[in-house]
Amino acid sequence: MTQNHSKSQLKPANIALQSMSHAASHYENFPVASVFLPKQLREPIALIYSFARQADDFADEGDLTIEQRLNLLDGFRDELNLLQAYIKPKTAFFVALGQMIKAKKLPLAPFHDLLDAFSQDVTKTRYQNYHEVLNYCQRSANPIGRLLLQLYEAATPENIELSDNICSALQIINFLQDIAIDFKKNEGKQRIYMCQDELARFGINEQQIQAYVNATQTVDTHWQQFMHFNLQRVQTLLLAGKPLGHILKGRIGFEMRMIIAGGERIITKIGNVNGDIFKHRPTLNHGDWLLILLKALFKI
Repeated sequence: MTQNHSKSQLKPANIALQSMSHAASHYENFPVASVFLPKQLREPIALIYSFARQADDFADEGDLTIEQRLNLLDGFRDELNLLQAYIKPKTAFFVALGQMIKAKKLPLAPFHDLLDAFSQDVTKTRYQNYHEVLNYCQRSANPIGRLLLQLYEAATPENIELSDNICSALQIINFLQDIAIDFKKNEGKQRIYMCQDELARFGINEQQIQAYVNATQTVDTHWQQFMHFNLQRVQTLLLAGKPLGHILKGRIGFEMRMIIAGGERIITKIGNVNGDIFKHRPTLNHGDWLLILLKALFKI
């Protein structure tokens, strides 16, 4: 099997630079090795994000079969296992990643958790309840926050709990803004992260979601109430992690406050359109970024 994520002749330093570009071109919920971070952390963070982005692309992008997607993710697992066994990886990307992991003394478990989540994306398309959604977030988003805390040398139990709240909230915000996009994934089988029991409670079925996606029907009060419920819950979860932006000091704390303010802004924009993300998927404009910057700067 050929993997397209790196070329063996590239040097680790060049791989890190490529990772910064690759990660920055994809991720929405997390700032990627931004200029606000200390310079020595930008390349390590970019490598972590690139790992997550590439693996997520294996699960989501292109026209691959389910088997091909799982094989690509298994290829990443094989490389992690080589690192675990102190054996040189087969690809330049994992050589660079392995050197960074060793230098920063990062655990490998969060990387495996990410792969488990992305493999689940390939095979699981429905989530019965909120517990199942949070379980997914524990593996799809929280590992990144935990790795960042390790890099920041701030991985205390209190900070980890706060970070988990933030990361899970950001993942759920992403689900809310991308309902229409996710519905078109998995070879036409429709991926729905919204809780099945809650959809039923608000009187919403999948035929309605299909009609919203196809623009043959506009959202009704049931959908608006459902989205309002979800926005309130995710806002509470995000606020539960917000103290981390004040606990972390300096540029790292500023970056964290930017992340949180960005999540808050997306929640507000979804609320402003009464949850109709089918016609108005929220995007952050220059005015939004100015507001986010000011909130982070003045610790609002």
